[in-house]
Amino acid sequence: MIHLVRPAGVDDPRRPSGGNVYDRRIASALGMVEHASTAPVPDGAVVLVDGLCSSPALLSEASRLRVVVLVHMPRWEWWEGPVLQAAAGVVTTSRWSRDVLASRYGLDRVAVAEPGVDPAPVAAGSPSGGALLSVGAVTASKGYDVLAAALRLLDDLAWSCRGVGSTEVEPAFAATVPPVVRLSGPMTRTELDATYAEADLLVLASRAETYGMVVTEALARGVPVVASDVGGVREALGDGGVLVPPGDAVALSAALRTWLTSPAYRDSLRRAARRRRETLTGWEHTAERVSEALEAVR
Repeated sequence: MIHLVRPAGVDDPRRPSGGNVYDRRIASALGMVEHASTAPVPDGAVVLVDGLCSSPALLSEASRLRVVVLVHMPRWEWWEGPVLQAAAGVVTTSRWSRDVLASRYGLDRVAVAEPGVDPAPVAAGSPSGGALLSVGAVTASKGYDVLAAALRLLDDLAWSCRGVGSTEVEPAFAATVPPVVRLSGPMTRTELDATYAEADLLVLASRAETYGMVVTEALARGVPVVASDVGGVREALGDGGVLVPPGDAVALSAALRTWLTSPAYRDSLRRAARRRRETLTGWEHTAERVSEALEAVR
């Protein structure tokens, strides 16, 4: 029996996140027993602990349990290194995370299990390419302010931009996002699928990303991506779009202008996105990698 300690609210539709989706898909695929803490887990058991649930208390639990920490995003807290060093294993969701954790904390047993993606029909795309989409909680980390600043430099062109994600995580920040980004709040899976199908381009202006599941969700539909070159986004994107420096509204605006004004460029990026689509792996592959990491500590 494999146990999972995951954050409360993993199924809260008001605050969807890539980490929550990841936990839910892995738990379902591997038939895990879910807990809110390690307390109910019997001595000697293998337990996968979501990094958001880790704390200094996990140091003592690592002597009682075979703890594997699932790091969605490094925390950089003072206790993170000792906890990961004491754990029986560590799983990250990108090679970037593995490398930075190994370098900073001297870890040598870090497995990588990149998020999967579900197959989806190819989006038709419009001739103008003007349907822009950003998906993620409306927070400073996701760079909605950078996105808005970039869009303001494009007021001579025709486009629309929808922002899909919770405004409850950082409500004060969300209230400052200009209406150039049409915030829709969180969506159900069915609603989001329909929104991807109508999109021409995914724009991700994040200041930090471990991987960027929304990138592969767009690519699974043949929708190209313009994204900040942060964390593991390069791994998710492959050759399916364009990377720009993080926090650089001018560079982001220039990339969007090229997209909006050059039909030939749009065609080339759409072809690239569809090629990348053929290389994506599903959640069964992710579950296999996690299962292997857990078996290694038995």
